[in-house]
Amino acid sequence: MRARRHWVVKGAAFLVLAIALVAVLSFVVMSLWNTLVPSLFGGPVLRFWQAAGLLVLSRILFGGWRGHGARHGHWRQRMWRERWESMTPEERARVREKLQHCGWGPVEETAEQPKP
Repeated sequence: MRARRHWVVKGAAFLVLAIALVAVLSFVVMSLWNTLVPSLFGGPVLRFWQAAGLLVLSRILFGGWRGHGARHGHWRQRMWRERWESMTPEERARVREKLQHCGWGPVEETAEQPKP
């Protein structure tokens, strides 16, 4: 019974914090929008619920607010790691060479030449 009450309290606290976070973010978006957009572009002034809707819309369109924990990881990183592990040493060397050529690979350290 104690453990159940503990999780109910934690769940309620999480819900309150999530609502507070959304409210604060909505207020920040509304304030920034109303400070910048009307004066710069002649756009409309937002109300609180419009700012909250804008946050939801940005989440849908751009996929923000995602956790990148160790359990889930980013799918591109997992995909690349699996590909890398399945490569032969020769294939890895070719990929490293291409990445260095494009400026993405690690820079090889060279000894500095003393200036005369």
